[in-house]
Amino acid sequence: MQKKMLCIGLVFLMTSTLQLKAQYAKTDSTYKRWFVGSTMFLLGNFDTTNPPGFAQLNLGYRMTGKDVISLELITWKHAWPLGINPFYNKAYGTPEEEFPGYIREYGIGLAYQRYFWKGLYAAVHVMPMWQTYKNENGDKVGDGFIIFNTYRIGYHIKLFKDRFFIEPSLGIAGRPYYTEMPDGFKEQDDKWPKWTPEPGLHFGVNF
Repeated sequence: MQKKMLCIGLVFLMTSTLQLKAQYAKTDSTYKRWFVGSTMFLLGNFDTTNPPGFAQLNLGYRMTGKDVISLELITWKHAWPLGINPFYNKAYGTPEEEFPGYIREYGIGLAYQRYFWKGLYAAVHVMPMWQTYKNENGDKVGDGFIIFNTYRIGYHIKLFKDRFFIEPSLGIAGRPYYTEMPDGFKEQDDKWPKWTPEPGLHFGVNF
């Protein structure tokens, strides 16, 4: 499902009316400083292998024409280690690598974007996340905590006279800090890297 989601996003990107001068001028006091948005990973909820129950809400503010901060609220669940990249690793979704249950995570994060040229930007996302571990019967077997970071290079594209935007990106995501997992979960997670490449396609509404 993730591969389909990425293809849909790329088609949307290629068929959209693009405004390449996406960086906001420092001297322009009329541009919309606030925005709300989310990500095309919402389409992953239609996945029949590992539906993540995913939700994300971003609230952002343009401090200057080149500097943007945003607050991110997010939740998801997963039954396979995050180190298995579903875009290129066939181990994703196999019974051999599945957790003995699943992990539900809730996070409140902060992101910073810096524009370099037109709509080209780099971004850092730092997301503390609280975890609940549940077994195959849905019973709670433990709690945990991680810091989930993402580092991105992307492009901001204005749509419909800057009312909307999309941001295709490539990044790397992972866990610089995490508490120990319960037995069964830890054995599966230890097989895989703590960092993995992650494509992205964020979207939003300016106001």
